[in-house]
Amino acid sequence: MNPAIWLTYEVLNIYWYIILATVVISWLVSFNIINTTNPSVRQISHALYVLTEPILGPIRRVLPDLGGLDFSPVVVLLVISFLQQSLLPYFFLQIAR
Repeated sequence: MNPAIWLTYEVLNIYWYIILATVVISWLVSFNIINTTNPSVRQISHALYVLTEPILGPIRRVLPDLGGLDFSPVVVLLVISFLQQSLLPYFFLQIAR
C-alpha cells in the first residue's frame, strides 16, 4: 500500500468532516441554538473558520449570489468526494501488488 495515497485519502476524509462541522455550527448559530458569546463556542467556530476559509473563500467569490445561501461547502464536499473516488483505484491497485 502506498503511504502517500493513503495519507492523501485520510487527509481528504478528515477535511470532509471539518467542512461538515463548519456547516452544522453555522446552522446552529443561525437558528440561535448555540450562542457565539460562549467562549468555547467562539473558539471552536474560529478554529473551523481558520481551517476552512482558505478553501471556501475563493469558491464563494466565484459562485453567484444566491440570496444568502452558501453553496461553497457543497462544492468542496463534491470535489473531495471526486478526489477520493479517483484515488481509490490507485489505492486498491497498490494493495493488489
